Amino acid sequence: MINRLSSTDADFRSRLEVLLAFEAALDAGVQQAVTDIIHDVRTRGDAAVLDLTRRFDRLDASSMGQLEVPKAELQRALESLGAEQRTALETACQRVRDYHAHQVQQDWKIVEADGTRLGQRVTPLDRVGIYVPGGKASYPSSVLMNAMPAKVAGVGEIIMVAPTPGGERNTLVLAAAALAGVDRVFTIGGAQAVAALAYGTQSIPEVDKIVGPGNAYVAEAKRRVFGRVGIDMVAGPSEVLIIADGSGDPDWVAMDMFAQAEHDERAQSILLCPDASYLERVAESIAKLLPTMPRADIIRASLQDRGALILVRGLDEACEIANYVAAEHLELSVHDAEALLPKIRHAGAIFIGHWSVEALGDYCAGPNHVLPTGRSARFSSPLGVYDFQKRTSLIRMSREGAATLAPVAAALAYGEGLQAHALSALYRK
Repeated sequence: MINRLSSTDADFRSRLEVLLAFEAALDAGVQQAVTDIIHDVRTRGDAAVLDLTRRFDRLDASSMGQLEVPKAELQRALESLGAEQRTALETACQRVRDYHAHQVQQDWKIVEADGTRLGQRVTPLDRVGIYVPGGKASYPSSVLMNAMPAKVAGVGEIIMVAPTPGGERNTLVLAAAALAGVDRVFTIGGAQAVAALAYGTQSIPEVDKIVGPGNAYVAEAKRRVFGRVGIDMVAGPSEVLIIADGSGDPDWVAMDMFAQAEHDERAQSILLCPDASYLERVAESIAKLLPTMPRADIIRASLQDRGALILVRGLDEACEIANYVAAEHLELSVHDAEALLPKIRHAGAIFIGHWSVEALGDYCAGPNHVLPTGRSARFSSPLGVYDFQKRTSLIRMSREGAATLAPVAAALAYGEGLQAHALSALYRK
């Protein structure tokens, strides 16, 4: 029921590439649908959003006011939680806030000998939109992970969109929005929500950046509006890569794979291990535990289509493969996990040792769970405060500094054939 590979197979790399490949957002049907939706929202604004919400979310609203959740309702949702849920939500929120407080960038400046002053000013974005999925499952954790770094960064206004198919509003999601200090919440989703945030409508204000994961239509819409607004990333399905040495409980590893696979059928769970007998024990654990899972059908489909147990020559090779895969989540389920850490260059988040289960990172460890997927950890980073701050260069030349640098600038400008650039600098000499 799960793919079995070995790094010694002649076709191993090609089979691995097929396993990793995922580009649903490039599907022609998705592209055309998103094109039509964005055009409709840009052209008709609120009316288009209302029509599309009726069509896709089976939510019949006659005005946008019916799709905006009042702040009083957010607060009521928070107050309605039982003690255990509220404590859990508050603990997670505080841990996420505390972690991200360490990421805040500061202004800096230097003064050169001739009096020239150079520096950098850091300012928060004015308004951001956060997308919180609400289709097959609802994610209050995504509210915290997207909103808290924005709040820590000092963003002026946070607009949240979250689909509510059939009009069912998730209490935990609304409570998380209240706790995180979200300013406005609209119960809309899909490409229409992304378009509304990017271009603005009569009721939804235009934002400067859109963050948060969604389905293939949301991913394609974010790709399309990039440039009009900033985006965090074009997120793909959730994924976990586990490196094991056989020292851990195979039931733990199987359940860690399930934890990713239960997101949806396209999620990916891969195990690398040099111990063939341990791989067999994990396979036995998968077969034993799967029937006990409420989302067994989704897990089974995910493991069959995109999961794998891979036999490797050793832990060094496992690290090499991990760097190639550049997974969203990487678990080092080995006896001496710290020894492997220097060998890992590419991963969204690294969970070090048997006790560092990825599920804790999803909810309450503190670091952000919005992570690069689809091998993009090779060049991108987790969502953080830095995504909600921008840097402005500051340049104040002294008279002596301008005179010193003018010939340098002029020589380079003449070399590029830009005479006005050269003369503009030389006028200050």
